[in-house]
Amino acid sequence: MSKPHWRRAHATDLAAISTIAARIHPDLPERPDVFAEKMQLYPDGCCVLTAGDAIAGYGLAHPWMQYQIPPLDGFLDRLPDAADCLYVHDVAVLPGFRGGVARAYVAQIEQLARSSGIPTLALVSVYATRVLWERLGFHPVAPDAGLRAKLATYGASATYMLRELADQVSEDRR
Repeated sequence: MSKPHWRRAHATDLAAISTIAARIHPDLPERPDVFAEKMQLYPDGCCVLTAGDAIAGYGLAHPWMQYQIPPLDGFLDRLPDAADCLYVHDVAVLPGFRGGVARAYVAQIEQLARSSGIPTLALVSVYATRVLWERLGFHPVAPDAGLRAKLATYGASATYMLRELADQVSEDRR
């Protein structure tokens, strides 16, 4: 079997994405229509992890505003005109295929953000994945009351995290 790799998601991948989401996020259900809207609004940020002929994971990201968490299982309607972050809505990978694939997706999303002039990546860490995201360069943000209320809908361990890309550019030049 070929090494798993990320490719752009297609409408025909929606059933597989929904199946993986239900398995990985049983306590955070989202309707297939919500995934489909993200894929329509920002196809460049929506990928699937393929392993041979099978789909073993997915990643969904789209331009957004920092500190404005999109509602879980909610429609975006449109993307903001002056987005200041690329929001990683979800990265879900089946257990047998983990090990470096999230890093590869984040690297792809980082390049997409840079080429779009977006200076920051943002996400909500759930299910105690904060350590993984910290290893990938994200840092937790102390939430204010409004952000805390939005985070509550993502579960008790939800943490809002950012990764500034500009800092990484200056570090690379040293």
